[in-house]
Amino acid sequence: MSDPTRPHSARFWNYFVGGEDHYEVDRQIGDEIKEIFPGLVDVAVTSRHFLGRAVRHLAGEVGIRQFLDIGTGLPTADNTHEVAQRVAPDARIVYVDNDPTVLTHAKALLTSTPEGATTYLDADLHRPEAVLEAAAGTLDLSRPVALIILNTLGHVVDHDQARDLVRRLLAGLPSGSHLVISDSTATSEGMIAASRAYNASGAVPYYVRSIGEIAAFFDGLDLVDPGIVQVPEWRPDVQGPTDPALVAVDAYCGVGRKP
Repeated sequence: MSDPTRPHSARFWNYFVGGEDHYEVDRQIGDEIKEIFPGLVDVAVTSRHFLGRAVRHLAGEVGIRQFLDIGTGLPTADNTHEVAQRVAPDARIVYVDNDPTVLTHAKALLTSTPEGATTYLDADLHRPEAVLEAAAGTLDLSRPVALIILNTLGHVVDHDQARDLVRRLLAGLPSGSHLVISDSTATSEGMIAASRAYNASGAVPYYVRSIGEIAAFFDGLDLVDPGIVQVPEWRPDVQGPTDPALVAVDAYCGVGRKP
């Protein structure tokens, strides 16, 4: 179990999205960062809503039936499997994380429809081939897969290394697979200050990137409209929770199809 005396990224984010799985130390650093940059709460909430819209689009309009969600974090409401299986009860979902806190909660909360499957892998993003090999126990990697990496790649300090990890994951997936990414961006002084404060808290560091660096993860893919945009601007609709007034946020996202 993770140390309850030190801030923890999954618990910290869980606090921001309104979950219940966090400790006083997470709330304390969360409240301090909200004082520095209140907009980070909007980033957390709108990113969660983007996940729902992207999964509904892929399961519904595109017809994807397999989802590989890496860096899933602590389960809350409308997790990937819940959204996907509401659209397609036969959808199969594999969650990947290597955090014992997340593992404990995932085992207790992640369920599935009888027609589909939901599993959790204790695996490391830094070993993409091993992730794919383990995921193949649940997913048919000869058929299209939606690869979801939300608010996770900032834990990889070097951008070129992060791009290489994404490339290697996509290399093991067939044509017609889709990449879904959203992440915080260094697009305001407030976000940059919040990132510095978080990294000084003793938690595992998280580095925000430029819009161009987020876009670079999609090199070689066919971007789905509207392309690389702020997370509330990606196909806003009325099917899920309403994003806070579609405010501008320091987080960008995209969905791309592997040719």
